[in-house]
Amino acid sequence: MTHARPGSPGHSTPERVPPSPEERVVDPVCGMTVDPASAKGGRHVHEGVSYFFCNPKCRERFAADPGKYLAPKSEPPEPEAAPPGTMWICPMDPEVRQDHPGACPKCGMALEPDQPVLTDDAPDPELVSMTRRFWVGVVLTVPLLVLGMSEMLPGQPLQHAVAPSWLAWLQLLLATPVVLWGGAPFFERGVASVRNRHLNMFSLVALGTGAAYLFSVLATLAPGLLPSAFLGHGGAAPLYYEAAATITTLVLLGQVLELRARRATSGALRALLELAPAVARRVSEDGREEDVPLEQVKVGDTLRVRPGEKVPVDGVVLEGSSAVDESLVTGESLPVEKTAGARVTGGTVNGTGGLVMRAERVGRDTLLSRIVQRVAEAQRSRAPIQRLADQAAAVFVPAVIAVAVVTFLVWAFVGPEPRLAHALVNAVAVLIIACPCALGLATPMSVVVGMGKGAGVGVLIRDAEALEVLERVDTLVVDKTGTLTEGKPRLVSVEARGLDEARLLRLAASLERGSEHPLAAAVVAGAEARGVKPVAVRDFRSVTGKGVQGVVEEARVVLGNLALLESLGMEAGELGSRAEALRHEGQTVVFVGVDGRVVGLLGVADPVKDTTAEAIATLHREGLRVVMLTGDSRATAEAVARGLGIDEVVAEVLPEGKGDVVKRLRAEGRTVAMAGDGVNDAPALAGADVGIAMGTGTDIAMESAAVTLVKGDLRGISRARLLSQATLRNIRQNLFFAFIYNLVGVPIAAGVLYPFFGWLLSPMIAAVAMSLSSVSVIGNALRLRKVAL
Repeated sequence: MTHARPGSPGHSTPERVPPSPEERVVDPVCGMTVDPASAKGGRHVHEGVSYFFCNPKCRERFAADPGKYLAPKSEPPEPEAAPPGTMWICPMDPEVRQDHPGACPKCGMALEPDQPVLTDDAPDPELVSMTRRFWVGVVLTVPLLVLGMSEMLPGQPLQHAVAPSWLAWLQLLLATPVVLWGGAPFFERGVASVRNRHLNMFSLVALGTGAAYLFSVLATLAPGLLPSAFLGHGGAAPLYYEAAATITTLVLLGQVLELRARRATSGALRALLELAPAVARRVSEDGREEDVPLEQVKVGDTLRVRPGEKVPVDGVVLEGSSAVDESLVTGESLPVEKTAGARVTGGTVNGTGGLVMRAERVGRDTLLSRIVQRVAEAQRSRAPIQRLADQAAAVFVPAVIAVAVVTFLVWAFVGPEPRLAHALVNAVAVLIIACPCALGLATPMSVVVGMGKGAGVGVLIRDAEALEVLERVDTLVVDKTGTLTEGKPRLVSVEARGLDEARLLRLAASLERGSEHPLAAAVVAGAEARGVKPVAVRDFRSVTGKGVQGVVEEARVVLGNLALLESLGMEAGELGSRAEALRHEGQTVVFVGVDGRVVGLLGVADPVKDTTAEAIATLHREGLRVVMLTGDSRATAEAVARGLGIDEVVAEVLPEGKGDVVKRLRAEGRTVAMAGDGVNDAPALAGADVGIAMGTGTDIAMESAAVTLVKGDLRGISRARLLSQATLRNIRQNLFFAFIYNLVGVPIAAGVLYPFFGWLLSPMIAAVAMSLSSVSVIGNALRLRKVAL
């Protein structure tokens, strides 16, 4: 039996017969040889042809864009470019923004896209260029160093075998490509720094290497033009080709290491981006299923999530049940059971069960995309502690140039012979060893790594300032409902006086159906669970912070706290004492008034979260004072506070009063963090030194807060403070290293130790130290990835 070639005119495209088990095929994505019978990545059919994969990730990538991997090998696909509209920013100077890649006009560093881009590990063009220049520099610099060291051999055999002029020309030929081509980016950025009036590291490198190279060229082409003070023993002019080439090569090595390290700092964001699968399995209305690229999923689409697959977007489960691993998004280690009606988050991993879901948030609106967006913005923010580095960097480069000039003059007038030669070498050493790059990177690199670390454990910090202030927080103000408690109150007590319980519930549920308060939802749900159905209401009115009223079954009904009833001339009587007893049990009491008299009460309890007690105990051990805010009665609030060991309770407070409590605490000299989850918490969140929103709460609360706990677990506050402490400690270490390095290195390079020990610092050693200073700062920042939270 033969098959028509897929896609040929006049023929259908039936699926080709899969390879026999004895045959082995090639994974079109990674090129690995795969046994079809045991291919771990499974099979995908494209245009009637079966393709087999070494792992599911390869299959997902292929399914998203088969043409990309089936293109002729002679024309490999271009690396994915940054999406349209991408802005390019500087990691040291985030205020620098432009719509195309290039070098920062202030510091000279390569710009980065403002949003992380997944490029299938495509190489960084800047890194590729610097690496190529570095290896060419190595190949040409090694012979130069050999020639330079040959002068130290006994009898100088090479110098006797080859004329000095030929050796000079050979060094010129070897050094020129290294300095002028390999170091071209440094000269370009150095010139740009002068033109933009922002002297930087590349200003110093270009000045130092340029001076050494040009002096050597002059000594080779026209030695007679040099003053005698530049000439060494025997009247020969010293050459610094090997120093200029070696410095250039070492600075290139530093750039390669720095670019690799900078790429590693954004690893947390790339890991978050990679959580989203490349494809989703869409179920059409007629029941057909197909794999589509994630970008094609729309709100309302029905999707199937098979066992072991990632949830493609945010949505709600329609069918099935399974345990979903949410650890990579929320930091919660235990899988969460999901059944019909449960919400699922894109990027989480389905367990052994199958789910059918409806897409509700796609693209940039998913929780995963919002996390990436917030972390990216936070990483570009500036911490107040960085002002110290900014102020120092503003005067650093001019000061270094001034020191180099003074060094040259001192050595030229009072140094040993040959004075001008020593003056030139030491001035170049001063220029090369000074590295403002390390000073500028000290804070941004720690912030980038710290923010990424926090995102990995479900702690999102809006900006670096919040990260810094969080370390100093000594008072935590927490809203009760939804923060300490589950935020899902349940109706547990119903007591009626003068009418039957069913009618009391019907009147109450009918009225509460028009309210959005969590207590109202509990009353309605409790009535329905008891078989009571609400009826129509007219003249409904809500009294903020007190209750609701309206007309039900021609009776005027009031539900609310005692203050509302008393304002309407009603007295609780014996129900008042009963309400107090229920409050001491931790219940919130709602009085029910009908036609001017109190006829019953409803007791609603909101269970405390399982993790709250542990979180409060941890915060107390860390020295924080915990204050609880609630609109509930004092008896109910104190019952909850006693069980949790909370230090202070502010009860019966209206929404606008929460902000006043925060202001009072700040006026007392406290550094206040406020944790809440509702719309009514937004003013207090915005007014605190640090606002902390529960990720399970409202979008308004999250927008008002500086910190968001994705899981809505108060233990995340302790994690956030540990992260803040670790990051600030890391920043201080980096600033210390950068300052000490320059305070010690520059004087040594200038030759202050020469009168005492006869020590001089070679410009080549200075170049090694300069390159390693930046790498050491970044390496220290990367240690934050291993901090236990």
